Amino acid sequence: MLIYLKKIYFISFVFLTFISCKKENLTPSYIKINDIELDNSSTEKITDAWVYIENQLQGVYELPAKFPVLETGAKEIRIRAGIKNNGISSSRIFYPFYSSFLKNDLELIPGEEHSINPVVNYLDNITFFNEDFEGVGLEIDTTVNSNVDFEIINDISQKYAFASLKDSNNIFEIATIEIFDIPKDGSPVFLELDYKANTEFKTGLYVQESGTVIDESILWIREKETWSKIYVNLTPVTSNYFDASSFKVYIKMERNFSISENKIYFDNLKIIY
Repeated sequence: MLIYLKKIYFISFVFLTFISCKKENLTPSYIKINDIELDNSSTEKITDAWVYIENQLQGVYELPAKFPVLETGAKEIRIRAGIKNNGISSSRIFYPFYSSFLKNDLELIPGEEHSINPVVNYLDNITFFNEDFEGVGLEIDTTVNSNVDFEIINDISQKYAFASLKDSNNIFEIATIEIFDIPKDGSPVFLELDYKANTEFKTGLYVQESGTVIDESILWIREKETWSKIYVNLTPVTSNYFDASSFKVYIKMERNFSISENKIYFDNLKIIY
């Protein structure tokens, strides 16, 4: 009987020790990321951190973020910059044209907090179409559909374009020059745009295919009182026109008569692929 009780006490001790060890192992460390910086003079709207530990996705965190990690020891941490695809909060992706931030051998110790300040850049092997109104000549122009022209405003801090619709002027529309080398095989193609406007406006593509110009409307962008940035995914359209000879990106504002004057400001128009 005594031997039997000793066995029970021994098993209970081992079990409690095991449970205690398991509880200790569940104490997390924490990683804190306030923001992700783009390391050049370009504007950005990075909203999320995609965090990988030893190349396994740990999670996607809206910035600023602080999150627990159960991994311990020296680990490789990779962070990718996340955006809102087409400005939609429910459609978040990592931006394929920004580099990853890599931190080797981060020592994860239970109970400790680690602050990381990621810096990313544009990848080297990408192609830019860029209109920032800073150079000589312009890569965009109004189309035949437009009732008004735009003007370049030269502030102390930046140059940008402005257009307005009032009275009987119904349409403002600009388009880029023809772009011939946009990939059509499903590779990512994005429009980046800085803007503010007091009414919604539209972005789309004019597709040149077999001697015909096709108008592909892509996204209506809502009004913003202050400067904002949006990443517009052009890939579903460009990949749908394998025989296209060229593309033009356009921006179109139509008259909203509930407002006395419709205004749009835009800058840093980039097409990236």
